[in-house]
Amino acid sequence: MPNRLIHEDSPYLQQHANNPVDWWPWCDEAFEKAIKENKPIFLSIGYSSCHWCHVMEHEVFEDEKIAQFLNDHFVSIKVDREERPDIDKHYQAVHQLLNQRPGGWPLSIFMTPDRKPFFAGTYIPPTRKYNMMGFLELIEVIDKKWREAPEEIVKNANEIQRYLEPKEGPVKATKLDLSLIDKTLEQASDSFDPQWGGFSKAPKFPHTSTIDLLLDLHRLTQRTEPLEMATFTLKNMAKGGLYDLVDGGFSRYSTDDMWLVPHFEKMTYDNALLTQNYLKAYKITKDPLYLHVAEDVIDFMKEKMMEDHLFYSASDADSDGVEGKYFVYGYDEVIKALTDNGFSAQEAEEICKRLSITKKGNFEGKNIVRNESLQNYEWWPKVRKILRILRAPRTYPFIDKKVITAWNAMMVKALFMAADIDERHLGDAVSSLNALLALMERDGKLYHSVLIHKKPTIEAFLEDYAYLCDALLQAYRTTLDEIWLAKAQEMAEKASELFFAEGKWYFSRGELPTEADIGDSSYPSSAAIMTNALITLATLLEPAYGETAFKTLEYNSIKIVKYPTWHAAFVTAALRWIKEDVVVKSLPNRLIDAKPIIDEAPYPYTLLKTEIEPNFLVCNRHSCFAMAKSLEELEEALQKIE
Repeated sequence: MPNRLIHEDSPYLQQHANNPVDWWPWCDEAFEKAIKENKPIFLSIGYSSCHWCHVMEHEVFEDEKIAQFLNDHFVSIKVDREERPDIDKHYQAVHQLLNQRPGGWPLSIFMTPDRKPFFAGTYIPPTRKYNMMGFLELIEVIDKKWREAPEEIVKNANEIQRYLEPKEGPVKATKLDLSLIDKTLEQASDSFDPQWGGFSKAPKFPHTSTIDLLLDLHRLTQRTEPLEMATFTLKNMAKGGLYDLVDGGFSRYSTDDMWLVPHFEKMTYDNALLTQNYLKAYKITKDPLYLHVAEDVIDFMKEKMMEDHLFYSASDADSDGVEGKYFVYGYDEVIKALTDNGFSAQEAEEICKRLSITKKGNFEGKNIVRNESLQNYEWWPKVRKILRILRAPRTYPFIDKKVITAWNAMMVKALFMAADIDERHLGDAVSSLNALLALMERDGKLYHSVLIHKKPTIEAFLEDYAYLCDALLQAYRTTLDEIWLAKAQEMAEKASELFFAEGKWYFSRGELPTEADIGDSSYPSSAAIMTNALITLATLLEPAYGETAFKTLEYNSIKIVKYPTWHAAFVTAALRWIKEDVVVKSLPNRLIDAKPIIDEAPYPYTLLKTEIEPNFLVCNRHSCFAMAKSLEELEEALQKIE
């Protein structure tokens, strides 16, 4: 018989609706029950495409004995972290505090009936293994302790709660200056993998904000090393594995150093941000590889992850309960498919060799398609079609059809950036932005997430305002339509009103107030994205927006200076503030003509602003310092900016 989660919209909660665990969604009734019955609370947080969440569900939450004990002695609550990132952030901080290391998903929290946490873990096996206490043993110990000595648990929980209280008061600031460039490059170089690219050992994540910053630093300094680190990483990620050569799209991370074996889930935010990276690299280098990858990802997102111009949140790593099953190939099946479609046996063997497909396999006896040379083989379009046909009968990984404002905004920005290069993307960009606003902005409020075709109820967090503002500013830059600039201004003002106080940005200020991360994690810090947006608005519209940006930079300056590569999006904001944005002003048609020159100029922090002015005015935050009558004069003026 289904539990209460059957009535929830979240695909993740629906996945647990038939567990024998008597799950509650996050709600007042659950907490009232815990207090009334004096039972500890077990809180489990995850998301629909999380592999280890599936493992723990199968091993633990489908176990009748474990479920019965939970039902008898605990109140069990299940949360979708994509629906409620505020809850997740709060309890990830609990895990960090209690374990002195980052958490992850599934996140497992035990609390007193009045919601004070006293134990935190992630995946917990059903019985003792991996040097970990088993889940059943753990809940039996907690129950025994709660019945026999609850005062000890309460005392510990109260102590933990004191550490979790927000720390008020200003922090010491440090000077932000151009030495930040050398510090950033030094740290990036220290962590850079010269063999395979990237900025860590396995597991390897894309680090999109670091790549973005390095591309800017190349333009700013004209030094080759930042460009080489960025493009070497982008090329290695494009070889196949992390990047799905057959369907397109990038997976969440690589389990090895060479980007070959991914964790096969595909997230909208990764694909949006990597598309932006590859488009930016193309503009700088004019290497068609980068444009091809970016457009291939866009095609994947439109084909597999879009409906009514809105983008789903994620697709799963698993098919039929097996991680990666949909994506991999057997050697014999590929040889047969190639020879059945007109290739000779010798040609089929050569193609397999070029695509790293072997009898032994490169992943658990099967093969992940990989083009080690990155060569554009003339036979590839036909072979790719054959490989897609081989996949067609397989079960496609589960897709979470949740629409998340921030993640959609990232994809919208990528589409507008693509439209700057090829106008055929403009219609999709405008349609997606309009669809997002129509769905998520209602009665003067912005909302965070909703299952497609449903009505949103969860109000937006800082990340939604920040990334939507960023997308709107890109829409203005691409189209020069003032409506998008005005909308960006509106979003920035609402965000400042709701989430900013004395230099500090909050991710949420509702039921569980949480401070915004200033470091870049799965994607760039929402506080940094908002700060960059405010700097843009200060240059284009009203200098007062710069005051909020400066206070934010000052408040976080010590961490930015100490760990610049961890705060790459904030380093961008700091450099823009120090160096100052340049804005080119003119009539819309003249600015459109000038875009290629502006995009290729050495100075990366150059904005566009429409004015009733036939000439080109080149200005900073304080004054205009050059006027150009022709594109040639504008190019000359931009080349002089340092």
